[in-house]
Amino acid sequence: RVQRLMTEMGLQRSVKCRQTRTTHSQHDFPRYPNRVADLKSSHPDEVWVADITYVRLAHDFVYLAVIMDVFTRCVRGWHLSRSLDRDLTLTALRRALVEHVPHIHHSDQGWQYACGDYTDLLTEYEVLISMAAVGKPEENGYAERLMRTIKEEEVDLSDYADFHEAYRSIGCFLDEVYTRKRIHSALGYLTPAEFEA
Repeated sequence: RVQRLMTEMGLQRSVKCRQTRTTHSQHDFPRYPNRVADLKSSHPDEVWVADITYVRLAHDFVYLAVIMDVFTRCVRGWHLSRSLDRDLTLTALRRALVEHVPHIHHSDQGWQYACGDYTDLLTEYEVLISMAAVGKPEENGYAERLMRTIKEEEVDLSDYADFHEAYRSIGCFLDEVYTRKRIHSALGYLTPAEFEA
């Protein structure tokens, strides 16, 4: 009733409460075991974690895929896309593999990570594939924490007018602020770039 009355008066809600899901694990692609459950990473590129989140624009959503090295906390690859498809995660992975190759790649069981194109690329680079159990986001805790940091320190503080502004701002945050300026207590209060160096 309220929505109908607001429409009749020409009013619109200023805040959209709709959320969007990024993980769809109901698929027929192969599943992989969690290889990092009790693993303590001890060197760079031992374990990469990957995740997807949505970013709200003025009138719609875009999607962010990020890959991070657990030991250094360096972002190895990322991509922002208007579509929640396999190109989103594949582009982030291809960017990450330009200069580094992990021993283990860990993600949730979403179809973008389980699809043949993605797992074939990891296999081509002889990377072991690891996945969190369905409905267990805590099994991908490093990636979840990274996404929370991105949301709290960049996305939630910004009001992106369009895709290009979001791409520019998020890219600057990941490549400059998060990697080169933001200190981490787990890294002895160094930035990821300093710790890796």
